[in-house]
Amino acid sequence: MPVRVRFAPSPTGPLHMGGVRTALFNYLFAKHTGGTFLLRIEDTDQNRFVPGAEDYIMESLRWCGIEPFESPAAGGPYGPYRQSERKELGIYASEIKKLLDGGMAYYAFDTAEDLEQMRKKLEQEKSSNQQYNALTRMEMKNSLSLSREETYSLLEKQTPYVIRLKTPEENTPIRFHDLIRGDVEVFSHQIDDKVLIKSDGMPTYHFAHIVDDYLMKISHIIRGEEWLPSAPAHVLIWKALGWEMPALVHLPLLLRPDGNGKLSKRDGDRLGFPVFPLEWKDPFSGEVSTGYREKGYYPEAFVNMLAFLGWNPGTEQEIFSMEELAAHFSFDHVHKAGAKFDPEKAVWFNAKYLHSREPEALLPAIHKGLAEQNISRPFSDEYLLKSIALLRDRVHFEHEMTQKGIYLFQSPVKYDEAIISKRWKTEYRVFFEVWSEQCKTISTADAQHWESAFKNQCQGLRIKPGEVLQLFRVLISGESSGVDLFPMAALLGGQEISARIEKALSHPLMKEV
Repeated sequence: MPVRVRFAPSPTGPLHMGGVRTALFNYLFAKHTGGTFLLRIEDTDQNRFVPGAEDYIMESLRWCGIEPFESPAAGGPYGPYRQSERKELGIYASEIKKLLDGGMAYYAFDTAEDLEQMRKKLEQEKSSNQQYNALTRMEMKNSLSLSREETYSLLEKQTPYVIRLKTPEENTPIRFHDLIRGDVEVFSHQIDDKVLIKSDGMPTYHFAHIVDDYLMKISHIIRGEEWLPSAPAHVLIWKALGWEMPALVHLPLLLRPDGNGKLSKRDGDRLGFPVFPLEWKDPFSGEVSTGYREKGYYPEAFVNMLAFLGWNPGTEQEIFSMEELAAHFSFDHVHKAGAKFDPEKAVWFNAKYLHSREPEALLPAIHKGLAEQNISRPFSDEYLLKSIALLRDRVHFEHEMTQKGIYLFQSPVKYDEAIISKRWKTEYRVFFEVWSEQCKTISTADAQHWESAFKNQCQGLRIKPGEVLQLFRVLISGESSGVDLFPMAALLGGQEISARIEKALSHPLMKEV
């Protein structure tokens, strides 16, 4: 059977990082095996539907470089690819009838009050079984305790109902194999009678995804670990319909950085890093949550980071292109245990991709950054390329080049007071006045020449270079650290260096005591 896998999100809000990871692993497996990856929108939960969520999902995948071969947008031979549209075609109605006729599903007319009473009763009895299943359902008003005539009478009266899975009355073992977790066995009395068709006539995930996966010829169901407890019920449904079940793969949970609990959408604000791939504006509240793209991450870095959440290649290599990830990907190297998300690792990946960029490729980022900093002074491309060469390996994001390296593009307006108060001495004023005049005569852009000239100046005035080296940096950049000092001086040039020193010496911090 050809490999066909799917990512099937619900358009109920912004796409969480865990969802993108699921899409990525499906995509990589399809690429690795020469199979097909498709996107299916599971929009049967109309109460939780969020306008714009579907577009957000597709744009997020597009930004990551995850392009489905079949989707609502691209179409395909097994469409439609929205469950609401499939429901209108009667696809689910014909299959639920098979389960009803075969006695593997039943009408349940229980009201919310009925279900609440049952829950309280089970709690009072301290029952070990708190589910609606073979052990408890006979107490409820469903078709198993009603005659056929009573059931049809209720249906004719349009009494609200749901259709539930009928789990076995005998406590029988249900076995299945997971490509990551191996053989799994669960007994049927641990399984609840899942709702298959809701009171609004819409199928639930538990039923619709099975019908769709069969009709779309899905070979592997690759999804998050949170669906593992529902898998035994799904096995029953597949068997009841007489269909061969696809291979099951349950990916490990994404955990918070401290390992305490599952990473959630709320963690973006709580822990200070984004968990959405893109910016999300809530259509109801208007609140905006910033995603990885808006934070300045490269899509390649984001994907590389995601791939390592629960998977490793079995080698020391950490930087992979999408093609390399697909070539190396296998479920043999996916872990069972939850994967802790490390936000610093995400930053590290982005820095690695940034440092590998050619300076020419970063020119647009520099121009954009200068505009955002309201710096209108014209710079030649030669100057900007040399600035990039100095800054690139010292930042993690493109926008940091003009933010952290602002001193390469304008004279400082403030100076590191801690360094000045600690190191400044009155006698150093004479040194820097003389050094300022000498800088005007240096026309070379050779960093070694600048370093030699500085040391010769120190020797001539009997000052150790280490005494004034950091002060020199602060006077021309305002910062106590940054790019290499003498390459910076060579880039700025003698006239600019002299002007900056004179400006700094007039600052109150450097006044003679």
